[in-house]
Amino acid sequence: MDANNLVLNHLSDPHELEKIYRKDPKAFKHHFSNAWEQHPDSQVLGVWYERLHFMETPTNHNPSLMNKTFLFMGLLAILAGISTRILFHFVEQEAIAPINLAFGIFPFIAAYFIYSHAPNRRITYSLAALFIISGVYLNLLPLNNSDPIILVYLHLPLFLWVLLGIAFTGNRYSQGSRRLAYLKFNLEFGILYASMAVSGMVLAALTMQLFSFLGLNIEDFYFSNIVLVGAAALAIVAAYLVSMNLKLAKNITPYLAKIFSPLVLITLLVYLAAVIGLGKNPFLDRNFLIVFNGILLGVLAVTIFSITERDSEEKKNLSDYIHVALIVLALIIDTVALSAIVFRLSSFGMTPNRIAVLGVNLLIWANLIWILFTYLRFLQSKSGLSTIQDAVTKYLPVYGLWAAFVTFTFPIIFH
Repeated sequence: MDANNLVLNHLSDPHELEKIYRKDPKAFKHHFSNAWEQHPDSQVLGVWYERLHFMETPTNHNPSLMNKTFLFMGLLAILAGISTRILFHFVEQEAIAPINLAFGIFPFIAAYFIYSHAPNRRITYSLAALFIISGVYLNLLPLNNSDPIILVYLHLPLFLWVLLGIAFTGNRYSQGSRRLAYLKFNLEFGILYASMAVSGMVLAALTMQLFSFLGLNIEDFYFSNIVLVGAAALAIVAAYLVSMNLKLAKNITPYLAKIFSPLVLITLLVYLAAVIGLGKNPFLDRNFLIVFNGILLGVLAVTIFSITERDSEEKKNLSDYIHVALIVLALIIDTVALSAIVFRLSSFGMTPNRIAVLGVNLLIWANLIWILFTYLRFLQSKSGLSTIQDAVTKYLPVYGLWAAFVTFTFPIIFH
């Protein structure tokens, strides 16, 4: 154990200890606990002990929920609900596109992150400007269902999600560990929000049923003024609860990753076998090509989900080989999809949809190759898990840039 203990191996090198800690805090704490048991008289370890455990010192009083952060979160939740209701009014009047409802949620979660993490003014002002520019630009576009406009509606949420990530990471947006934390936040947020949303739907169904007994139909009013407002406000509350290190979602996500990875792999293998057996052809069938790309995005999401939730201290096991199989399967699907897109471009000509799909497939293909290469090196014990996570986190801005490119240039290029 001592030979593999990173803390003991670099006990006389403070710079290396700091480097190890920043690269993987969880692994550092694991090695530190063993080193501290063996050398409790070490001054170097004593300093690190105080650093790691200072915030864990119990206080003499329970912190009140009525603190500034809680009050600020409550204010943002109310504003998000009101803003979403106002935006929905204009959506009903067909004055603005439904995608505008995203601006009733994303900016307010970003404001909460900025308040919590206090990034420098340059980041704060840049984010505010980008949100405003995005909103103004979106509503300058014509309200129609042309291909470039639909592509804007599909890519704008991804661009806003990346802006939200910058607000979350703050001044440390370039650090892989913060980007990884943002991905984990999204997973935990999704689980918590879904859990609370299900409870809300049960309450809504019960409320409408009770009023129906009185001969009152309140469905339209309840949806517009209660459900919609509550759904937007709930997003802010969920972000706050996850940021407060709520253990419920954190304890569930690793198990979900281990359960869903093999299930997705088996399902996709059976599905692809059925596709081959039935003779489905993504080269000629446009709808099937769309389904194929949807499968690809799903596999990519599950792969990233599994990688981000893997314990860095856990030894190589069957799950890792399942992850590699999923990545290989995703590469096969992406290669077929790319071939079909190129075929359709050469046969039927250039359209905004084909260019957009070609671009995102190329990006995913390159990302999967990078992840697969690092995973194979990890399985060969030539690198650590952090290199795989870097292949995920360092590529996130590429997706954001592509989303921005499609959103802000396609309506002009294909006017």
